[in-house]
Amino acid sequence: VLQSSSSLKASYEDWLLTYGLSVSPFHMRWQTSLFNRQFYNWGRWKPRFLYLWFSIGMVFGVVAMFGSVILLGKTLMQTLTQMLTEAPKAQNDRMLQVVVSILSLELFIFVPLSFLLCFVLLSCPHQQVPGVNLPVSQLTYFFSAILISGVIHEVGHGVAAIREQVRFNGFGIFIFIVYPGAFVDLFTTHLQLISPVQQLRIFCAGVWHNFVLGVASFMVLFLLPAILFPFYYTGVGALVTEVAEDSPANGPRGLFVGDLVTNLQDCPVYSVEDWNSCLGDISEKSQVGYCVSVATLQQLSFPARVYRRLDGTVECCSNNSLTDICFSYSNNLDSHLYACLPARKVIEASKVCRTNMDCQKDFVPSFCVTPSLENQTRLIRVKHPPHIDMLYVGHPVHLQYTVSLSSFVPRQNFLSIDLPVVIETFCKYLISLSGALAVINAVPCFALDGQWILNSFLEATLSSLIVEKQNRELVGFLILLAGSALLAANVALGLWMVTAR
Repeated sequence: VLQSSSSLKASYEDWLLTYGLSVSPFHMRWQTSLFNRQFYNWGRWKPRFLYLWFSIGMVFGVVAMFGSVILLGKTLMQTLTQMLTEAPKAQNDRMLQVVVSILSLELFIFVPLSFLLCFVLLSCPHQQVPGVNLPVSQLTYFFSAILISGVIHEVGHGVAAIREQVRFNGFGIFIFIVYPGAFVDLFTTHLQLISPVQQLRIFCAGVWHNFVLGVASFMVLFLLPAILFPFYYTGVGALVTEVAEDSPANGPRGLFVGDLVTNLQDCPVYSVEDWNSCLGDISEKSQVGYCVSVATLQQLSFPARVYRRLDGTVECCSNNSLTDICFSYSNNLDSHLYACLPARKVIEASKVCRTNMDCQKDFVPSFCVTPSLENQTRLIRVKHPPHIDMLYVGHPVHLQYTVSLSSFVPRQNFLSIDLPVVIETFCKYLISLSGALAVINAVPCFALDGQWILNSFLEATLSSLIVEKQNRELVGFLILLAGSALLAANVALGLWMVTAR
């Protein structure tokens, strides 16, 4: 509208030029020379170290270029295999979707709109799309990690270019639809005049810096217990940091923020990893039972009608009961006995068992009574002293995904319980996004760093074998065409796998 106005067009364009802004459909860009002095300071700092640093990056970039092709080929074969398989293995499907999701994310952000508009992110084993199934609370981490990864990537290009005596015009950031990124403006003529090896150092610097950022984030994540040791201690349980409103753990006898979970059934919990591992074991294994003396069993049980559910399991309590659960047990005469018992009275002060033999050590006639629940449903006793145990009836996954926990317990009350979680989450996003950016940009594909890495590599290695420059360019074009097709096939089939299943 402003550009179509005869009275405002000139002043509007002058305003954009003054502030280094560029606006087009779905895209806004800001470029400045304010940071040029800082970039030149970085590019001239310790020349020998920078030479070694970017030489290592050059080797890494070339290796990553070949490695990315192998990864794409392997991923494509896995995708085709799963498309032709009626019941693919869950683990392989998860591994495939991890790679496909990362590929799709980076393509959407860094490849022009005309090439591909698709986006699927994997931050865990599940695909997450902002605004669809990525939690709103995670959007800040997501976009911050994208922006930082892009800035570090372009800083690598800019510093390497200055190190190789290429004129640096400016640095900028952009927003493509809603996704942020960064870029550097280099003097193209200088870039074309330097040797292919020097070009390789510049083109590989972005991939190299993203790899280093991912490694640094991983080291921070790995050493976080030691870094936060003066303020937080670990290894004592899983600290509850959030309970969703619709969580089955929500309620007067449920879990609260600040509770320290120490056990799930007979599985000890020392960290969040133990919490997830215990829930996984509980979900995969059969329901455990509880030792109840014969006298207690006779005292608590009462006559009830027994009927079978649609899945074949037995129910013997009223459907309206909120405190009683149907338990099954066996004696020497009958192996299918059922009793409707008050769950809390049965479980409290009872030890876990699998068979009646586990209950004979107390020298008191006892039976191992097991909750008779629907398939995949479990009765789980959650210990979080000094509070009374929480009894949870439902699918373990619902408990796992509606309760947020941390392995870090503050040493002082004034310390935030969320700070370690924020650091952990942000490091995981940096590892995922920065690593994905490194992998994808190394692919020999049009419009990615891999295109320029491949061209410089061919100039550096094939000049003596293929004398004609036109022939070398033809070889590079064919490789880029194949790499682009391979990458597009991976993303297209990957998205089909995600949406169709």
